[in-house]
Amino acid sequence: MAHNEAVDVVLVGAGIMSATLAVLLKELDPSLKLEVVELMDSGAAESSNPWNNAGTGHAGLCELNYTPEMADGSIDIKKAIHINTQFEVSKQFWSYLARTGTFGSSRSFITPVPHLSFVQGEKGMAYLKKRYEALRKHHAFASMEYTEDKATLAEWMPLMMPGRPADEPIAATRVMHGTDVNFGNLTNQLLKHLSSAPDAQVKYCKRVTGLSRKGDGWSVTIKDVNSGGTREIDAKFVFLGAGGAALPLLQMSGIEEGKGFGGFPVSGQWLRCDNPEVVKRHQAKVYSQAAVGSPPMSVPHLDTRVVDGKTSLLFGPYAGFTTKFLKHGSLMDLPLSIRAANIAPMLAVARDNMDLTKYLISEVRQSMEQRLDALRRFYPEAKAEDWRLEVAGQRVQIIKKDPKKGGVLQFGTELVSAKDGSLAALLGASPGASVTVSIMLDLIERCFPEKARTEWAAKLNEIFPAREKILETDAQLYQRVSAQSDESLDLVPSSQAASFA
Repeated sequence: MAHNEAVDVVLVGAGIMSATLAVLLKELDPSLKLEVVELMDSGAAESSNPWNNAGTGHAGLCELNYTPEMADGSIDIKKAIHINTQFEVSKQFWSYLARTGTFGSSRSFITPVPHLSFVQGEKGMAYLKKRYEALRKHHAFASMEYTEDKATLAEWMPLMMPGRPADEPIAATRVMHGTDVNFGNLTNQLLKHLSSAPDAQVKYCKRVTGLSRKGDGWSVTIKDVNSGGTREIDAKFVFLGAGGAALPLLQMSGIEEGKGFGGFPVSGQWLRCDNPEVVKRHQAKVYSQAAVGSPPMSVPHLDTRVVDGKTSLLFGPYAGFTTKFLKHGSLMDLPLSIRAANIAPMLAVARDNMDLTKYLISEVRQSMEQRLDALRRFYPEAKAEDWRLEVAGQRVQIIKKDPKKGGVLQFGTELVSAKDGSLAALLGASPGASVTVSIMLDLIERCFPEKARTEWAAKLNEIFPAREKILETDAQLYQRVSAQSDESLDLVPSSQAASFA
């Protein structure tokens, strides 16, 4: 490649976001010239790595933080419905790729695993019952089951019931069609698919060291981390999908829309069990409620994980704190991200989130025994020798300006784009990977509005027969499209899928 070659699109970071956007853009316009640049020596090495995230196909089925109880006692289910339909949009994209036949096996990245919500105590039970009553009226959650019956609970979660007091008030809901997703495998499958297309390259061990305006586009300086050599590429569009590193790159771009954003890095840890005797007794993702005073990202869950054909159990997450923005990053990442434009919001967040800071410090200082105590609330008979600590990925939560408070800490994802649509960055974390496709569709409509409405419209309709808004309201369409996706992704027996058609 020539040193200052022009390309249509440069994507920074070879994780699930960039891989999804690159493949989607190539489907919409095969003539586009694309380059993905990645700092590590392989794809999905940071947040998309299967051990660095929960792997839950987030569909609002079991995550209690998506259905808060309101002041009047009612349950707000809007977010759960929205995330559910976003996940259905992701499934439509994956099933389209599976049907085209060049994409490899869907079973290598998505596995059916029931999703359960589990609560303890009378208050928790009252909340879960109300949540169940509210959700099951909506077609996306019609198959949800609820039980307080100990014998039924022992069938649903056989690992978790022995050793509990007989009179302990507990309840659970279950949805059988939940999934476990290996986002690392999915990312690498997307990158492989992309690399087989003409004019699409994925380059590893490359660091972006410069990003400046050039005409209607951008000049991107890329350094080879092994040889130290640099080259410049002229790009019409740049996507910063580099996980925690997206914030410093956004700051480097100098776009007005990126000013005032800060980042608050939170690391995570899991307990992991590979003992086949234990693993085979728990086939579910079981989510519970966060402890009082702890942040929403700390919702404890005991999960079946299927990674590269092997099944393990994960429990956590336990939060941690470091000033790195990436697992393989630098301790200077946080201090170097402070700017005149974001120091006020960052100080306001520090002032207003002392509880969070205390919580993170207490989490970091936990002993293995304390971590096992948390696990035993789920699995009373857990043995220390079956579990080991795994360090998960870094998440950089967004700090943004707020007219009232000065700055707020935001849990979630935020797409920041230049006014002219020539650059976009993705900041933030959960539910991230599961709703990547919706976020990238939003990006395409925001940064390529004309093309999305005209020359790309037919292809978009072919890939996505139904978008979120209509899926939220049209029950028959939801069921039909969801069943088609499940069949293409090998998630249901074909006889069952045929009965929906």
